[in-house]
Amino acid sequence: MVTIGDKIFEIFLTDDEILQETTSLGKQLSADYEEKDIVFIAVLNGAFMFAADLMKNISIPAEISFVKVSSYTGLTNSEEVKELIGLNTKIEGKHVVLIEDIVDTGNTIDKLLISLEKENPLSVKVCTLLYKPEAFKGIHKPDYVGFSIPNAFVVGYGLDYNELGRNLKAIYQLKKEE
Repeated sequence: MVTIGDKIFEIFLTDDEILQETTSLGKQLSADYEEKDIVFIAVLNGAFMFAADLMKNISIPAEISFVKVSSYTGLTNSEEVKELIGLNTKIEGKHVVLIEDIVDTGNTIDKLLISLEKENPLSVKVCTLLYKPEAFKGIHKPDYVGFSIPNAFVVGYGLDYNELGRNLKAIYQLKKEE
């Protein structure tokens, strides 16, 4: 268990489980995009650890860029997506894989995909470490999923609670009150 701010979290996914799945996703993406012009776009802040580990397992030539968006305050998803830092890489005529830490409602990826489509890429796919099917209300489901998880609040491995806990190697779930 770990305490972050005023909340207690218990282990949900170990760093070994995360590394194993990240390695598998990297191999799959490398095979799917072999001999294609590809750009990975990681969504900050949350996806920075996943993107770094994923890219270590990409065996094909690839670019990476970053966008920064925000939709969470504390434990709740605000439903409003604020773009903070935009894309500065040309994606026209390229295949794009959007790297997300977690897809829950789908609002963030829907907004990002609409924005990216305006740049005329050949294709846009979403790769996420975590996916919450129970919470999903969006239009575009992720194409590559590391783990489908229940609709619980998680932290660690880039995910935060009030900007804390991103540095944890494992992923922790909010402990249920007894």
